[in-house]
Amino acid sequence: MIKYIKRLFKMVGPGFIMAAVVLGPGSITISSDIGATYGYNFLWVVLIAAIFMVGYTNMSTRFGVLHDRSILSLIAKKYGKWFSVLIGISSFLASLSFQFGNNIGAGMGMESLTGIDDTYWLFLFTPLAMLLVFLSQNLYKALEKMMLVMVVLMIAAFAINLIFIKPEFDKIAVGFIPRYLAIENMNPIIALVGTTLSLNGALYQSYLVQSKGWKLKDKSKSIRDSNLGVFLLATISVLVIITAAATLNPFNISVNSATDMAIQLESILGNHAKYIFSLGFISAAFSSLIINAVIGGGLLADGLGMGKSMNEKMPKLFTGVILVTGMIVSIYVANNMGNPVYSLILAQASSMLSVPLIGVGLLLVVNSKKVMGIHKNSPYQNLIGLMGFMVICILVFMMFQRLINYFAAL
Repeated sequence: MIKYIKRLFKMVGPGFIMAAVVLGPGSITISSDIGATYGYNFLWVVLIAAIFMVGYTNMSTRFGVLHDRSILSLIAKKYGKWFSVLIGISSFLASLSFQFGNNIGAGMGMESLTGIDDTYWLFLFTPLAMLLVFLSQNLYKALEKMMLVMVVLMIAAFAINLIFIKPEFDKIAVGFIPRYLAIENMNPIIALVGTTLSLNGALYQSYLVQSKGWKLKDKSKSIRDSNLGVFLLATISVLVIITAAATLNPFNISVNSATDMAIQLESILGNHAKYIFSLGFISAAFSSLIINAVIGGGLLADGLGMGKSMNEKMPKLFTGVILVTGMIVSIYVANNMGNPVYSLILAQASSMLSVPLIGVGLLLVVNSKKVMGIHKNSPYQNLIGLMGFMVICILVFMMFQRLINYFAAL
């Protein structure tokens, strides 16, 4: 057993960190709700979104092993400073918005486990994250080991419950066959794609690869690591959907949050199910709380030309701003019975700008022979990238329509 654990630690790389940031409390909540409402019918969406995510993370990884300079600094030099600044600012705003949900998710998960009000926990997690960010001499190594623990906890927590659930594997297999493309079924498709295909995470993969110290000789290893990270995040989403589909869907039980899911599991499977699910949910929330802030702070600093490494002063400072602001907003909402919908709307609005910009920036860079040489995109890689970009544009357009409808109704 010890031998296998040591081997697992040696396999750890940027892919685990990328998986940890994408798998936040919002992803777990959405997967729970879709499984409870639609059963196994949308498992195929996770698979397709994961394929597109593999395409973009591989692009970013190839750039990372080829260059010492950052991707945003190259974009600034080759395509204009305004481009890198816009990507940096919009990525920072998106991370700032989503930080609220990460704080609330960590607090709610701890309340489910301990019975202590979630507000108290909000004062704990951010200071712990701040200590890690500002006191670590090598922040990448600290995050790498911590995210291994968090991701393993998530997989274990969500997989263990399946032992007691005993899902119907024939229905699971059918769920991976694409279908249900009617307009009324677009909402769950949009939600699942949005929580799996994270271009902020894909872009930052190049920074993580550079922080790891991988070079061109490590290209194959880095690509395998990138693919493993996407596989892990897709696997966890699938496990959560299957859990909800097998336990809640047959009884027409709906959930509005992952905490609701834990409570429903307790009533169906017993106390152990609630606590196991809550442990996985806390791991998702706390890991995303840290990495989300690091990505937003790092991309803003680099976009402004103020440092690319997570160990430098300005990336850490901007990371701290995201951490503190997320804590303050979540405490205010928790104490004033606020509605998290406003935070979600801001997150969607800021993501509208950052996601297409990142997609364009990545595709431009990895198709430049001057930048990538023989490692530039192949026709097949461009096909995957362009198909993924089209899906992203449709997603952004539909979210934009939602915002218009929301504000029109106010």
